[in-house]
Amino acid sequence: MQAVLEHSPSAGATAPNQTKTGGKRTGLLLLSPSVLLLLAWSLVPFVMTLWYSTQNYNLVDPTLHGFAGIDNYRYLLTDPDFLHSLLNTFVLVAGVLLISVGGGTLLAVLYDQEFFGRGIARILVISPFFIMPTVSALLWKNLMLHPIYGVYSAMMRAVGLTPIDWLARFPLLTIMMIVAWEWLPFAVLILLTAVQSLDGEQREAARMDGAGPIARFRYIILPHLGRAISVVVMIETIYLLTIFAEISVTTAGGPGVASTNLAYLIYSRALLQFDVGGASAGGVIAIIFANIVAIFLVRAVARNLEA
Repeated sequence: MQAVLEHSPSAGATAPNQTKTGGKRTGLLLLSPSVLLLLAWSLVPFVMTLWYSTQNYNLVDPTLHGFAGIDNYRYLLTDPDFLHSLLNTFVLVAGVLLISVGGGTLLAVLYDQEFFGRGIARILVISPFFIMPTVSALLWKNLMLHPIYGVYSAMMRAVGLTPIDWLARFPLLTIMMIVAWEWLPFAVLILLTAVQSLDGEQREAARMDGAGPIARFRYIILPHLGRAISVVVMIETIYLLTIFAEISVTTAGGPGVASTNLAYLIYSRALLQFDVGGASAGGVIAIIFANIVAIFLVRAVARNLEA
């Protein structure tokens, strides 16, 4: 009777189930320190920012303290500078995406062709991506666009024209060009890889059927790049919402608030105006705004990948 019980199916099936349960528990136990660390890393700053956003907290006036409720949010949302910085953020992100994705698509198609010096051209177009934002901003501000000593000014004077102080007259457009110059290599890398994955026989068949270069680009290459373009847009948008170094180095948000985006507005409220409560309210609004944009982009990319 004992031998029958030992060799019964129910007794043998219990051991693998216990082993799987024990393995899951061990895996959760091993993962728990990293999960707790990540939760603390992200939740503690957010909770502190949320707390300070409801407080009257000014670094230069210790007597101003206490619970503010939603006054910081009310003041920020009715401030014309906030609305202007939010509009600048939209314009800056949209402009950089248009330049980098559009230019990256055309350069990816161009660099997929065979021509003399293609390797050097690829290295040159990718190199701006490895330059730090602060260095890039200084390079454009002092070397390229300086109204007196810059390369652009020398070229304008060489043909008898008067140089333009781009950072003073067109600050947001100039920052847009600088940031687009930094992010164009990233778009070229992703889109060139996607172009190279396209079946050459398909393009050759279209060419033999009489399709011209524009028709091949419109009906074959561009639909093939749809997924890659959506990934580029998603990644760049998340990073472009936090542009700070280029603005701080070149224009400091000026003239006035002409080139101030949401990230620089929060910085100026916290470390220039010393209003920690108002800056924290701006940080909470920025987090909510960034998460809404991220959810929309992730769903759009997922829909594109499923298609």
